Amino acid sequence: MSMTNRGRRRFPGGIRRTRRRAVALTTTGALVAGMTTGCWAERSAMPAVRDFLIAWQVGNFEAAAGNTVGVDRQEVADALSRVGRQLDAASLRLSLGTGVTDSDVDQIVQNGNEADARFTVKIDLGENGQPWEYPGLMRLKRVGGKWKVVWSPSIIHTSLQPGQRLAVVTDEPKRAAITDTHGRSLVRKIGAYDVGVFPGQLADPKKTLDMLAEQAKFDGGRRLDAERLLGRVRSAPPQDFLPLLTLQVPAHNALVQRLTSVPGLKFNGVQAPIAPAYAPELVGTLGPATADRLQQVGAPYQPGDTIGVSGIQLLQQRRLAGTPTVRVVAQDESGENTKELRSWEGQAPQDVQTTLDPSYQRKADKALAGLPYPASMVVVRPSTGEVLAVSNHGTGGTNRAFEGEYPPGLTFGIVSAEALFSEAGMNQSTETTCPDSVTVGDKTFTNQARGDSSFANHFAASCKTTLAQLSSKLDAQTLANEAAELGIGQEWGLSVPAFTGSVPTPANDGEKAAMMVGEGDVQVSPLTMALVAAAAQNGTWKPPYVLKDIPKTIQAPPPQNLQPEAIASLKKVLARTASHGSARGARVSGDLVGVAALAAYRDGSHNKSVSWFVGSVGDRAFAIAVEGRVNTPKIAADFLRG
Repeated sequence: MSMTNRGRRRFPGGIRRTRRRAVALTTTGALVAGMTTGCWAERSAMPAVRDFLIAWQVGNFEAAAGNTVGVDRQEVADALSRVGRQLDAASLRLSLGTGVTDSDVDQIVQNGNEADARFTVKIDLGENGQPWEYPGLMRLKRVGGKWKVVWSPSIIHTSLQPGQRLAVVTDEPKRAAITDTHGRSLVRKIGAYDVGVFPGQLADPKKTLDMLAEQAKFDGGRRLDAERLLGRVRSAPPQDFLPLLTLQVPAHNALVQRLTSVPGLKFNGVQAPIAPAYAPELVGTLGPATADRLQQVGAPYQPGDTIGVSGIQLLQQRRLAGTPTVRVVAQDESGENTKELRSWEGQAPQDVQTTLDPSYQRKADKALAGLPYPASMVVVRPSTGEVLAVSNHGTGGTNRAFEGEYPPGLTFGIVSAEALFSEAGMNQSTETTCPDSVTVGDKTFTNQARGDSSFANHFAASCKTTLAQLSSKLDAQTLANEAAELGIGQEWGLSVPAFTGSVPTPANDGEKAAMMVGEGDVQVSPLTMALVAAAAQNGTWKPPYVLKDIPKTIQAPPPQNLQPEAIASLKKVLARTASHGSARGARVSGDLVGVAALAAYRDGSHNKSVSWFVGSVGDRAFAIAVEGRVNTPKIAADFLRG
């Protein structure tokens, strides 16, 4: 999910503009046009009002102060210049009148040597909230024959009193939970530090935040945006602790130690619910909002906020985090006598419920634990398509259970057998041969020779040459279509990233034979094959889902009903494979069906292999893929025993 650049550049006097908005800082043209219509007497207050508002808007605060009377002009210039910083504003626009009427009489009312002028202030609060528009009022008097603005803080806002400042208060809602299928949270609390500042206690805010941004580097050099941090600190109430980022322990202990040298930073030890309880590659992790991450998640999140950085935590960031309630207040420097001037209600966070079942997840994690190679496993419910467990071991944080791309080897024989049964008139008892070598087109396939027997027996014995020969019974498009009916290479409408598989239509007989045995350009993920096993068990391929009650951006395909006679034969073949063939080591219960296989492939310049087990027991179907030579039936048995 890509977002536009949210960086800013500074305008005169601290007013900044964000490039992500179409709102531009209005220059003098529109303001002048609105103020110079009509016929005014030579001694009108209009020129003084016009000059003051134009100078304030474009950031020429000294010139604006030159049109005032009542206090020291530098005090006026300083007060006007602080408005943008105190609100961390992206832009400020001023116009004469309140927008209620276009009558010039209502804009400026003169009474002898005194006058009242009504105007409108429009401030874009950027990441702090929606644009804020409110009416303003200034009083003028004639001094030495010239009209001057009588300075008062109420010109900035009618409720602002002497000695007060504006501030932005952001109330972050508690992040919602990601839960398992029973409604229990998949996120656990761990020790952490809330690192922040008391804005009013910083001797040099810019220095503090520049040092923080320099020291705080995450995941390959990701940094915090120092300029936006500075805007956030300047706009916050000076007397309140402002958390800027949350750092996990012990993962960030070294960074915490370095940050202790940054002047003004405070550290509060907390127990924060930020670590995934299991399936971390799917559930995802939380981390600080660095500059590039903010481009992904967009407003209204701020630098340093704890946001989702991977998995469901990132994909469902806005739903899980909601949006903050933002309040603009007037208060004195101590924080007393605070008055709310405007507020924007945020959106409440919502839980995200997954289909993960902790019982199956524990069994899957335990079955893969201790393997010397990267390994992944997916468990699905054939009757519904629910994903019950997603386990990754040694995959470096990537969800290869969903996104791995491997050749399926002879586990693809499930697809080939279903095609032969439904389209070529075969069944499990059809007599076949299993020679030690067979050449189809330009490709040669070899295995240990077996005597003539039934298709079920040759399939159980992993006879690659049997399937290669039988490729002549199917045309290329039929085979590709059968794979598509089992969801391979199709759009599933899943709410998280997944590789659905790739089955290019064979260009010749050799490629078609290679496809039959799961070689060539055929690639699948463990989730792809778990769904194939589920279809073989249920008789219907159903699209997977792992999130409940989440609106889909892409519609899921309808279930695909397979031919009952073909499925009946396929079950007998897979049962034979589990009882007497490649999968027999996994048969801890009589209703297990499945197939094991080893597939070789090249990864760049390296020769690699992937060990597979694909099968089902009752209303559970699963696939295991291990990037090395291992006994996958034993892993499957460990899973089934729990």
